[in-house]
Amino acid sequence: MPLTAVTFEVTPGQADLLGDALLEAGALAVDVGDALAGTPEEQAVFDEPGEWNEPLRPIRWQRARLAALFEDAAQAEALVGPALAECAIDPSSMSGTRTVEDADWVALTQREFEPIRITDRLWIVPTWHQPPDPAAINLVIDPGRAFGSGSHPTTRLCLEWLAATLRGGESVLDYGCGSGVLAIGAARLGAAKVSGIDIDPEAVATAAANAIANGIYGATFCLPDDAGGAGGYDVVVANILARPLMALAPLLAAQVRPGGMIALAGLLDSQAEQIAAVYAPGCELGTVRTLDGWALLAGMRVR
Repeated sequence: MPLTAVTFEVTPGQADLLGDALLEAGALAVDVGDALAGTPEEQAVFDEPGEWNEPLRPIRWQRARLAALFEDAAQAEALVGPALAECAIDPSSMSGTRTVEDADWVALTQREFEPIRITDRLWIVPTWHQPPDPAAINLVIDPGRAFGSGSHPTTRLCLEWLAATLRGGESVLDYGCGSGVLAIGAARLGAAKVSGIDIDPEAVATAAANAIANGIYGATFCLPDDAGGAGGYDVVVANILARPLMALAPLLAAQVRPGGMIALAGLLDSQAEQIAAVYAPGCELGTVRTLDGWALLAGMRVR
């Protein structure tokens, strides 16, 4: 059955209020974007996520375009007017109505996630696809709420580095493990011991389930408080964000044995020099590769 989409042009603050009101009233979904996108006045909003215990910062667009999805035109007509009145928003803010053909949204979503070639011998393959190269190492990872489906440049950079670095038998720590893809990849590439740490309990559970789905039964995943004082890893990889990477520098460096390797991702190319300086002189880090503006820093713990 076709659905009905209604769009509004409002201030960012109004978009927040109206979106909440429409969802509470029964709208199927809402989406907010920059109303000036595609014009000279378009304003990119870059705010580094992942700041622990920090509330989300408000959107700073000049104008917001809110789109709300309803079961049909009758539901849209019944809900939009009262929601606008509740939020004290002028009805003239409604900028359009259109019909959206119904679809198999699961199938459409799955089509967006194809197998990802990391190297000649390493692929990430969602469960609904056959491996393009059955002889390769195929990591079975489905997109989900935990970060690390393989599509993001930082994940690819880390996996490429692991494939080039691991020789077999290493101990590997994946700090900020998300879906566990880096720890799982390390295990499949020959690491003897892999561990993952994340601040999100859901990520820890997801990573553990993904490891089992990939035939990795000896991996351990936990929250930071449950990790104890473990250290002395041959390899530590952290794919998080620039600010946490800097704040966690003493902790992450301490996890690596002297002479061991460390790789850091989740940072922009422009941030690499600053982060390398934070880890010096204990770790000698340099930019290994950049991809789509993201950088991978890696090197050795020298003391």
